[in-house]
Amino acid sequence: MRLMMRVKNLARPIFRRKARAKNSAQNEQNEQNEQSGYFEEKNLAVFDQTRRWLDLYFSGREPGFTPALNPSGSAFRRTVWEILLKIPYGKTTTYGQIAREIDAARGLAKMSAQAVGGAVGHNEISIIIPCHRVIGAHGNLTGYAGGIDRKIKLLQPGGVDMRGLFTPPNSTAP
Repeated sequence: MRLMMRVKNLARPIFRRKARAKNSAQNEQNEQNEQSGYFEEKNLAVFDQTRRWLDLYFSGREPGFTPALNPSGSAFRRTVWEILLKIPYGKTTTYGQIAREIDAARGLAKMSAQAVGGAVGHNEISIIIPCHRVIGAHGNLTGYAGGIDRKIKLLQPGGVDMRGLFTPPNSTAP
């Protein structure tokens, strides 16, 4: 039995995106052109929601809603991604702040910011689950798979105050 996934191209500023959905919830966005398994180009409501969300975001407006999402990952990763969804439009947080939020919720002594970074790095629905809004402890713009230059461009539509943020010395960003 083959799993059928629906796929839709969502070209937007900065990124050429491909969204995938199982049933009616989006579970992945990526920039790859490769397809494995059986895919069917389809107009689903979740793709219309995603397109509308991206249009609002890139026009500098807070979307005010989240398309139906169903990311695939461990319970820990899903917890981190749920926290990412709560980061307000135009704001940033740190890996350490997310770790402390998990500590408080789970009654843990200390969660590793690196473990949070690993979960953030496995986010397959970037932009909507805003991993680009997570920065290093001292304002360093680090840890975005699409590159630091794209991270900066994704922070700009929300009006993030870039003062105090910097690119790490080994970055290739301008």
